Amino acid sequence: MSKLNRLEKEDIKKLLFSLALPAIIGQLVSLVYNLVDRMYIGHIKGIGGDALTGVGVTAPLIIIISAFAILIGMGGAPLASIKLGEKKEGDAENIMGNCFASIIILSIILMILLYIFSEKLLILFGASDKTLPYAMEYMSIYLIGTVFIQISIGMNSFITAQGFAKTSMMTVSIGAIINIVLDPIFIYVFEMNVKGAALATIISQAVSAFWVMRFLVSKNTAIRVKKKNLRIKRNIIFPVLMLGASPFIMNITEGFIIIAFNSSLQKYGGDVAVGAMTILTASMQFMFLPLAGLTQGAQPIMSYNFGAGNYDRLKETFKYLFITCTSYSILFCLFIIFFPRVFASLFTSDSSIIDTASMGLRIFMAGSFALGIQIACQQTFIALGNAKTSLFLAVLRKIILLIPLIYILPNFINDKVVAVILAEPISDIIAATTTGILFYKIFTDVLKKEKEISQ
Repeated sequence: MSKLNRLEKEDIKKLLFSLALPAIIGQLVSLVYNLVDRMYIGHIKGIGGDALTGVGVTAPLIIIISAFAILIGMGGAPLASIKLGEKKEGDAENIMGNCFASIIILSIILMILLYIFSEKLLILFGASDKTLPYAMEYMSIYLIGTVFIQISIGMNSFITAQGFAKTSMMTVSIGAIINIVLDPIFIYVFEMNVKGAALATIISQAVSAFWVMRFLVSKNTAIRVKKKNLRIKRNIIFPVLMLGASPFIMNITEGFIIIAFNSSLQKYGGDVAVGAMTILTASMQFMFLPLAGLTQGAQPIMSYNFGAGNYDRLKETFKYLFITCTSYSILFCLFIIFFPRVFASLFTSDSSIIDTASMGLRIFMAGSFALGIQIACQQTFIALGNAKTSLFLAVLRKIILLIPLIYILPNFINDKVVAVILAEPISDIIAATTTGILFYKIFTDVLKKEKEISQ
């Protein structure tokens, strides 16, 4: 059975598991990919604490680079899946070609702009005189690999969109394994410290990017990147940008959130509090990336069957996605609440940072049990091509709720550090509740309307 026939005919439970498991493994490997630098850096003798904080401050810039890749990849891949469901392979290839060309252009622009403004931005993000040198060392190398990072993240979405979950997983796994091997060599053996971590990252991303493009121009893929489709057309790229706006905002606002957290915590708790926030944000990555793997596995099934008019399969896929996402978010929330020091100790041996992070983790992740609802519903809107609702929900949690609360709550709570951290669980619970209510109404209306049109 071909990959596309599987999306239309195979048992939903078996299909979702077969697509989601490699995606989850890929996301977990990606998580290691993102965090292994911090783990190695945090244990560098003598400078580990300051170096960890410095690299943590670079997170908004790294998120900005990834967010633009997600804007194109997550905007284009569901639309390509829908076209495949409609049996319009040529349109799907046109979308993918436009997305590839856009990623190349965005990579060059981002690299130039971030090289020019990185020092000023890092100071704005909470870097101090002690931690800025480490932040600059890391970014001066990391930015060289911007185009590789964009390709490996953005174009990998088109591999997943066709149902090639294992190939997509390999994209991330190959890069992660290379990064894990090179990190200790460059950091400790060659004594490159922070620069070594950055160099290991861009080499591994370059290999991942090569793997992605090698597959997408081969005969193994259902749709291929072709030269004739590389000319960017407004009527193709505009819907991509509209649909990708929601995951783009979800990701890029993580950068603004880190800025808000770091600047506030620097004010109230100094470098130790900022270093602890690096660990707190890592805990949220442990929460989100497996959920992203689940939704990544479900997306081609839902998008394809929505395009094909198979609404019963669509609803069944969402049901299993919702149950799995909710169960994981509850279990991980409980683990963090009961074992915060175990998690914090992975990143540093600095006792002051571990103590602050352990206290903060219990508060920061207290509302994360509800995030499974938020992610399952919001990503389903994206799979169905519903850009407006998904965009609103992305804006709600982070821009309308979280960022204002970071600055408002310290005015009413004596412990300012606790007040800043408390903004996270409050916004998580309110956003998840709102998302669940909206999804129930809009999802029902969308399916009803589509059935009427098809009849």
